[in-house]
Amino acid sequence: MYNIKLLILTILFIILVCAGVAQTAPIYIEADRMESVEKSNAVLFAGDVDAKKDDLRIRSDEMTVFYADSAQSAAESTTQQVEKIICVGNVEITRENWVGTADKMVYLQDEQQVVLTGGAKAWQDQNMVGGEKIIYYIAEGRSEVVGGDRVQGTVGDTEEKKKSRVKMTIIQK
Repeated sequence: MYNIKLLILTILFIILVCAGVAQTAPIYIEADRMESVEKSNAVLFAGDVDAKKDDLRIRSDEMTVFYADSAQSAAESTTQQVEKIICVGNVEITRENWVGTADKMVYLQDEQQVVLTGGAKAWQDQNMVGGEKIIYYIAEGRSEVVGGDRVQGTVGDTEEKKKSRVKMTIIQK
């Protein structure tokens, strides 16, 4: 049993290293529990998940790492390619002076995107932007903030929905 857990943790380390983050520093992940789901090529971390690599930190209630189906056998290959990482519940991403929060985060390897949804907000220093969705295009170094629907008021059983707007606060020096 110990060997299986060690193998899974080793594979997860390799997966996260291959996710496009610098390969020189180790990745540290802590959670209350971990579960490997072979049918979906995924590893689930649950309960106060805290992942760190260099100056990047991701915290959430759950983190699921999906990796690509490998044509090679495990004996022929020592690495796996990450397809996506999904974090749900109290998601917080920090790096240097940047903080992002949301209900859900999806990292897409092929598209090189991080998508924050559900009350997504991002701060850099004291400046803040928020919307229903924030898409960060890693390769391009740019982001897009999208509004969504918001409930304006409720009368009886009917709700009036309006498009919400992107909100931003800029603190000038």
